[in-house]
Amino acid sequence: MKNGSTMTPREIVGELDRHIVGQDDAKRAVAVALRNRWRRRQLGAELQEDVTPKNLVLIGPTGVGKTEIARRVSKLVRAPFVKVEATRFTEVGYVGRDVESMVRDLVEKGIAMAREEARQAVTVRAEKAAEERILDLLVGGGPAYESSDSASEISSSTREKMRRKLREGDLDDRQIEMDVKDTRGAQFEVVTPSGVEELGVNLKDMFGGLMGGKKRRRKVSIVEARSILLAEETDALLDHDQVVQTGMERAQQDGIIFLDEIDKVASQRAGSGIDVSREGVQRDLLPIVEGTSVHTKYGYVKTDHVLFIAAGAFHVVKPSDLLPELQGRFPVRVELQPLKKEDFVRILTEPQNSLRVQYRALLSAEGVEVDFSADAIDRIADVASQANQRLENIGARRLTTVMERVLEELSFEAPERKGSTVVIDAQYVDEKMGDLLEKEDLLRYVL
Repeated sequence: MKNGSTMTPREIVGELDRHIVGQDDAKRAVAVALRNRWRRRQLGAELQEDVTPKNLVLIGPTGVGKTEIARRVSKLVRAPFVKVEATRFTEVGYVGRDVESMVRDLVEKGIAMAREEARQAVTVRAEKAAEERILDLLVGGGPAYESSDSASEISSSTREKMRRKLREGDLDDRQIEMDVKDTRGAQFEVVTPSGVEELGVNLKDMFGGLMGGKKRRRKVSIVEARSILLAEETDALLDHDQVVQTGMERAQQDGIIFLDEIDKVASQRAGSGIDVSREGVQRDLLPIVEGTSVHTKYGYVKTDHVLFIAAGAFHVVKPSDLLPELQGRFPVRVELQPLKKEDFVRILTEPQNSLRVQYRALLSAEGVEVDFSADAIDRIADVASQANQRLENIGARRLTTVMERVLEELSFEAPERKGSTVVIDAQYVDEKMGDLLEKEDLLRYVL
C-alpha cells in the first residue's frame, strides 16, 4: 500500500471505504484536510508557518462512523492520535482534567511511535547482540577461555555448535540463569489537582526509576531470555534524545486530536451553574485549538499545526451555540447521515473485517463453520433498524447486540459442536430473537 502521508484524497477515501460504509462527505473532508498537510510541507519555510490546519466538526448521531473515520485515518497516515471526550474536562480551578493533558497525551503517543520505529531500525543489530549474550550464558566467553590456543579453539567450536542449535530452535525449552530487572516494586498512584497533572507524571517517573533499577537472579527459558535480552540490547542501541525530539516534532506537525461530545460543552444561553461551567471549558479549549505552547516533561510543544477533529450529535444544541471564537477555529462542518436498513446490510457484508467476518472467525477457532445466508443478513439489518427507530438510535452499534443475541446459544455450545457447520438464515434469526420482536416492551432489552 502507498505511504499514507503521500496518498491523494481519492486514495484516502478508497482506503476508508474498505472499513467504513457510506458517509462520503465526511471521508472527503477528512481526506482533503490530510492532503493539505502534505501540500503544506511542499511550501517554503516562511509560508509553512502561516498555513494552519482546517479543523473539522463532524455532526451526526452516535454509531454512524465519526470516531472510526478519524481513527482509521490516523492509522493510515501513521500520525499520533488522541481521542478525548470534551466532558472529561472542567475549567481551571474545578475538579476534572486539565485541557492541556490531551496535548501531553499526544506527545506521549508521538514518542511511542518514534521509539517503535527506531527499534525496528536496529532490530538486526540487537538480535545479533542478544544471541551473543545467550551464547555467553550457555558456553561462557571472555578472557578465561582465551588462556591458550587449544582452549580458544575448543571454545569457538562449542560456541558455533550451540549457535546452530540456538537458531534451529533445539534449545528453546532449556533453562538458564540470568540477571533480570526486578519489576515487582511497590505499586502506587499519584493523585494531583487539576492543572498540575505533570507533577504527578514526574513523581511517578522519579520513584519508578528508583524502584525499578534493581536486578535479581532467576531461571528463564531460552525463548524468554531472548525476548528479555533483545529488549535490553534494542534500548541500548537507541538514541533516546533523538527519539524524543522526533516524537515531539511528529506530535506538533502530524498530530490529530479527536474531541468527542463537543456538543455537551455547548450552552444555549448565558446563565449560571452548568452552562457557565460548559462555557469555561470552551474558553480553556480555545487557546489550545487556536495554537499555543503547552509545557510537557520533555519541553514546550506548540499546537499551531495539530489537526483537531470535533464531533457531536448536536441533538439539543447547535454548532452555533458554541462560543463564536471556538466556532471560528472549526471552519469545516460535515453532517453525517443516520444509518438505514440498507446501510446495515452493507456494514455486515462490505467492510474487510465486518461483524459477519469477525463472528465467523471467532467460531471457527472452536472448529465450527458458520454461514450467513443473504436473507439472514437482511433480517438482522431489519431488526437493528427497527430497534433504532423505536428506541434510542445508537447507529451501527445496534448490530453488535443483535448479532450477540442471535449467536448467543451457538457461542455457548461451540466447544461441544466442533466439526459442525451451521447455516444462519432468516428463520434462525427469528427463532433466536423470539419475543423481542413480537413485544415492543421487551425490545428495550436489545440495548
